Amino acid sequence: MTLLDQFAFDIGEIPFSLRGSWLDLSRVIGLHRSSPEVHLVTHTGGMHPIFRLVPVGVDGAEEPQVIATAATLSWRTGAGEAQAVFASGRGIRFRGRGFGLRFVAGDQLTPFTGGYLFEDPVDGALTLTSYESGRRYRFTVVEGSPTTTGVGALGQNSRSIEFGAEGAWEVLVEEIGAAAPRPDVSARFDDLAAARRQEFAQYLDGLHGADIDDGAIKAAYVLWSATVAPAGFVRREAVLMSKHWMDKVWSWDHCFNAIALAGADPRAALDQFLVPFDHQEATGAIPDSVTHSEVLYNFVKPPIHGWAFAQLRRRTGDAYTEAELTSVYEHLSAWTRFWLDHRRRPGHRLPYYQHGNDSGWDNSTTFDAGGVVESPDLASFLILQLRELHELGRRLGRSTLEWEAAEGDLTAALFEELWTGERFVARLATTGEAAPANSLLNCLPIVLGELLPREIADALERRIGEHLTAWGPATEPVGSPEYEDDGYWRGPIWAPSTALIEDGLRRAGRTILADEISARFRALCETSGFAENFDARTGAGLRDRAYSWTAAAYLTLRSDAAQRGGRTA
Repeated sequence: MTLLDQFAFDIGEIPFSLRGSWLDLSRVIGLHRSSPEVHLVTHTGGMHPIFRLVPVGVDGAEEPQVIATAATLSWRTGAGEAQAVFASGRGIRFRGRGFGLRFVAGDQLTPFTGGYLFEDPVDGALTLTSYESGRRYRFTVVEGSPTTTGVGALGQNSRSIEFGAEGAWEVLVEEIGAAAPRPDVSARFDDLAAARRQEFAQYLDGLHGADIDDGAIKAAYVLWSATVAPAGFVRREAVLMSKHWMDKVWSWDHCFNAIALAGADPRAALDQFLVPFDHQEATGAIPDSVTHSEVLYNFVKPPIHGWAFAQLRRRTGDAYTEAELTSVYEHLSAWTRFWLDHRRRPGHRLPYYQHGNDSGWDNSTTFDAGGVVESPDLASFLILQLRELHELGRRLGRSTLEWEAAEGDLTAALFEELWTGERFVARLATTGEAAPANSLLNCLPIVLGELLPREIADALERRIGEHLTAWGPATEPVGSPEYEDDGYWRGPIWAPSTALIEDGLRRAGRTILADEISARFRALCETSGFAENFDARTGAGLRDRAYSWTAAAYLTLRSDAAQRGGRTA
């Protein structure tokens, strides 16, 4: 038996899903909301639990064991078993013997909320329409005879479809639009399960080859299962941050997922990189986030995209065509001009964030004195982006004088205005007053790596060391009065800050600290999974527990360590 055959996970932590699907089976049903029962959840039109799956005919003294693998989800008791497998991105097959399931919808139907259950006169399929998702859920019975409640009922009524524990049963549940062709259900359940296992095995092999262990399999499954097919405003295959409530692509999170995929699949990596650029405004701004049914522009995200694309080029062996490089160049050019043209106070050389959310570090202590700040991380990211534009322009035969001049000006401003001689500070864009803070955000100029003067790199290395815990760099020093164990960006350890700092330290020649940070963060993930962030003192996972950029950062650090001949697990 292989490690993959032994792989199982808790669906209270990671949703059971399929690459390309907008559906999952999970106990997580909303923002910080969980249920003891498994639910069928959709992410079309937002995150919505459509059916509660209730065991039928089970002795109350025997709690069903729920087992999730890469291919199937099973409910097991001594008397029988029910299983689920994805038949396609939009449909899940369920079957049982000696074990029944009741699919329970909400019991309230109003003109604008709830679900309406009816039997379609065309094919007799039981179908639930959902106001919340704006979709229909069609049941095609393969074997057995379900019983129902609430068919055709309006208002306050129970609505359910039940397959009992007596005898064998099997059904396909699909998410459809207004209509869909009658499905082909001739494929055997076990063949579908074998196909799903093989698909994930190929994905896993592409990421790791033969070098796999439990952590690698789990991280790969988080990425694979969080991937959705093009639909709605998502115009290309994309990795959502999660198929829990963080079911969006935020416009810096996607970069870390792209980097993790680069070595295995350069085209998939490029798609991840370009997702938000499909909605780039005329000003050059890219949205804060994109998901199935909304694109948000109330905030932006930091311009780490030049840094990220340089990583993609390196990790793919410069696999991109001239047309692809031209597209990226045009997008990055407009994105850079947005910051230089629309986010600099007249007469100022440095760009500003309007709010902590623009930085991705929403409530960092850097923003306690006011949200509109000229921040050292922002200038550093733009310097790297300007350098990448220079490189891409050179390759494409474009003039790079604009980018060279802007890089020189911004570099001078960063060191002259935000470096105190001991540390970097952010300054209020309105007054120029320093915004005192101990946030790790102010150490992010380390991303400049080899571009930093030695004495500044030395100082940043010392300050980053002051943030280091047994699990990695805390976003606020544990001894700070502002530190909070679950303070979001005021203490917890995060994957993106860790990845950026590790890379910058390494390029600055600070390999001992870079190695230590990599090893500690990998050990954290192997101990606590792939949560949105982690308690810096205990290492406990916090908030969303199946976060794809955490898995992506782990996979990248793991792969890099293996190439250096270091420990990967």
